[in-house]
Amino acid sequence: MRLFFSALLSFLALSCAPSPGSHGYRQVTVSVIYEDSASFRALDVLQGSIGFAGSEGVFGSISTADGTVRAGRLEHQGAHPEFRAAAHTETDFFLLSAGDPALLYKTGDAGSMELVYSETGPGVFYDAMAFWDNSDGLAVGDSRDGCLSILRTRDGGNSWQKLDCGDLPPALPGEGAFAASNTNIALSGDQCWVATSGGRVFHSPDRGKSWEVFETPAETTRDSQGIFSIAFHNDQLGFAIGGDYADPDVTTGNKMVTRDGGRTWSRVAEGALPGYKSCVQFVPGSGGEDLVAVGYTGIVYSQDQGNSWRQLSEEGFYSLRFTNDSVAYASGRGRIARLVFLK
Repeated sequence: MRLFFSALLSFLALSCAPSPGSHGYRQVTVSVIYEDSASFRALDVLQGSIGFAGSEGVFGSISTADGTVRAGRLEHQGAHPEFRAAAHTETDFFLLSAGDPALLYKTGDAGSMELVYSETGPGVFYDAMAFWDNSDGLAVGDSRDGCLSILRTRDGGNSWQKLDCGDLPPALPGEGAFAASNTNIALSGDQCWVATSGGRVFHSPDRGKSWEVFETPAETTRDSQGIFSIAFHNDQLGFAIGGDYADPDVTTGNKMVTRDGGRTWSRVAEGALPGYKSCVQFVPGSGGEDLVAVGYTGIVYSQDQGNSWRQLSEEGFYSLRFTNDSVAYASGRGRIARLVFLK
């Protein structure tokens, strides 16, 4: 009898445990915590802080505990780099600039930023960077010589190697990625997905060793259109968003979901809110149901995997990162803010 009641209590405890699902948010509060003349498109969640990088060579971190800001500014050959990407390992913080020359910095042994990779030449433009762990990382840039520019590190970012075009699927003419929010790379397990301006998704199952490419129904008839951001909840469920940054009210061909690891994509919320957005993220703890997207036209929220959306705020931002299921940090022109989502 005692065993029966023990088993019954265990069953009831499991049955009553909350299952992941939509948080049902109805509003968001926006509190600006850092302002500068720079524009910020790269955020990275660190241990106890948010790393950021922007134009005018500005970079730094913000404590998630008390909001303390530590900021610096880098100069290279008399000019300030335009940083569009940031990433980290347990020991180092990384910055990557857009344009020619491409400059990739890491935290040096002396505590200052150390240049570990550079690239010059026509068409050089890097867009995003991410790490799987303390060893393996990836950076992605626009196509040169017929393929995407992809850098890979296997030693924690101390050295970077550019993949040969023979190891990559051919790029479309002019295909690249939008350096809008440092979110056109998504990682899950050993997999990697890279979203492009050509409306395609490059996929690697093995941390960048081999690659294939998948088509999507994204609208790409104009140079200002394509996929701007991609996110994966797990190795199967993913979401991509973008649109036309020159015509942000266009609401067709800019929102897509995959449920088979990126092999096939379906348009959702076609002809409905939102239009152009530069960043999308799954909300933690929602079981893959909730998404938040930001752009210079405001903050939107979905609680059904992107099938319908609600405008939560007109405040414009470029990029977004969650630190828990109700708090996120967003960056934009001249500011970084703390967002709190409320039911």
